[in-house]
Amino acid sequence: MTRRRWLRTAVAAAAAVGVARAQSLQDKRKIAIAVGGKTALYCLPLAVAEQLNYFSDEGLDVELLDHAGGSLAQQSMLQGRADVALGGLEHAILLRQRGYSCRAFVFLGRAPQVVFGANPRVVPDARALAQLKGHRIGVSAPDSLTHWFAQMLLARHGLLPTDVEYVGVGTSTAAASAVREGRVDAISSIDPVISMLEFRGDIRVLADTRSLRGTQDLYGGPMPGACLYAPQAFVVRYAPTVQALTHAVVRALKWLQTAGPSDIVRAVPEAYMYGDRAIYLAALEKAREALSPDGMVSEEGVAVAHRIVSQYFPSGGTVRAQSPGATYTNDFARRAKQRFQVSGIGAGTPAG
Repeated sequence: MTRRRWLRTAVAAAAAVGVARAQSLQDKRKIAIAVGGKTALYCLPLAVAEQLNYFSDEGLDVELLDHAGGSLAQQSMLQGRADVALGGLEHAILLRQRGYSCRAFVFLGRAPQVVFGANPRVVPDARALAQLKGHRIGVSAPDSLTHWFAQMLLARHGLLPTDVEYVGVGTSTAAASAVREGRVDAISSIDPVISMLEFRGDIRVLADTRSLRGTQDLYGGPMPGACLYAPQAFVVRYAPTVQALTHAVVRALKWLQTAGPSDIVRAVPEAYMYGDRAIYLAALEKAREALSPDGMVSEEGVAVAHRIVSQYFPSGGTVRAQSPGATYTNDFARRAKQRFQVSGIGAGTPAG
């Protein structure tokens, strides 16, 4: 082969590789995100990104598909109705164990924000949680983060999953009604519903992960909060889209660091406040430190999440062993953090 012919062949091969790479990294502009309760404070950064047009600024047309709980959001993603889901890192961990490769790519929270409360006439204090045996516990939906949180908490007080009846009540005012009408005697849920019940004396809070201290005490270390996760094939194939989503979320997180009550009132739809703006704003202040400042997660937080899943929610007939590094990535959030010059850390400790 002559030198000239060799050069032509090399150039053609390089061009073919470039075309193949461009085809493999595709840009998807219309995105559906499945969430478990889009009016919850757990999802607030998504609401901010939507209302302040951060998604559209990134060239994205985002639709938030609302579901009663994280397990239903996960199901929506697995069935192809949504591209991405919002939920706890536990979802990605358990999915991998069951043979589905999913990866979290940006974290909205550095604490779970889940609260367990009970009718004070049934359970006077946390030491009496064993008294819930035979009672009905409200959760957002079966196999959601609120369900897993209740199971973990009750297991520590000697109760088996079969010792109580779990009832799906969603995360809206219907959940509050279930408590007030006596259809459940305790509830594992998120704000603003929890604050609505707490401030009016309908429940006594017995376990609280809206603060970093409460989370540390319950889990023995930092525990990540809500994250966006998607099938690994989607994260790889549509990396530019995933980066655009992450940019919008991290920008919203930065905005939330300094947003005051008047800013929140202007940005958040009135319907999200369930008719009580004061309780909504008070709930936000209580949970503000649970929001991630930068979209990243610490290695320690990921390790704690894997330990909790292994200890309390082992997957029967595990297909794959635990592999913490395969369930999340900080790459997208790190680039967004640099772009928006965000200061902060991940789930309670410095990110690796």
